[in-house]
Amino acid sequence: MSSPVTRFFLVRHALVEPSARAVLYGAMDVALCDLALRQEAALYRWLAARLPHPARWFVTHLSRTRATAAAIFAAGYPEQPLEEEPDFAEQHLGAWQGIPHEALPALLTEPPHPFWPHSGEERPPGGESFRDVLARVGAALERMAHLLEGQDVVVIAHGGSIRAALAHAIGLTPHQALHFSIRNLSLTRLERHGTDWRVAAVNEEPWTLPAAEPDRPAA
Repeated sequence: MSSPVTRFFLVRHALVEPSARAVLYGAMDVALCDLALRQEAALYRWLAARLPHPARWFVTHLSRTRATAAAIFAAGYPEQPLEEEPDFAEQHLGAWQGIPHEALPALLTEPPHPFWPHSGEERPPGGESFRDVLARVGAALERMAHLLEGQDVVVIAHGGSIRAALAHAIGLTPHQALHFSIRNLSLTRLERHGTDWRVAAVNEEPWTLPAAEPDRPAA
């Protein structure tokens, strides 16, 4: 008899406010961008319709995830209790948090990743390497998959923790995981089948077919 499938719906939080984007904010608690909240109303409506119901909802201890969940509820998803899962938080950048992006290269001890400001093995003073993030997110996924077997689970998370979840699911190295680009408000879906993980979607977003061209008269 096969085990019930546990489905994880991972949503990256909405865009943060401009002053936060000017620095390495990592695990700092920064606010969402008010303008983007208004401009992206259609994305919230899509998520409200797309996410499963019923489901268990989780956020991290960072307020941008709770605010994103609130915006999805306001767009039409029935409001749910939010459970906190700090192990899905963004990478803690230690002493680097709050510094301008242009100050980072002088602080690195390893070459940066081609698609990220630092390598997957670089550990900031007082912070975490991306390998550390992969380990804590992977452990959280396994724990939640065991405790919530057969359920649908929505997690409002972060770009780093969603990359780490993908890496855990398919056995990627930290370097390989940083090749993923995770868009704000995109949906990544993972499924746990027994002891095996399946990636069902990455960066799922709404789309529409182009308008049909009018029929042309026969020549």
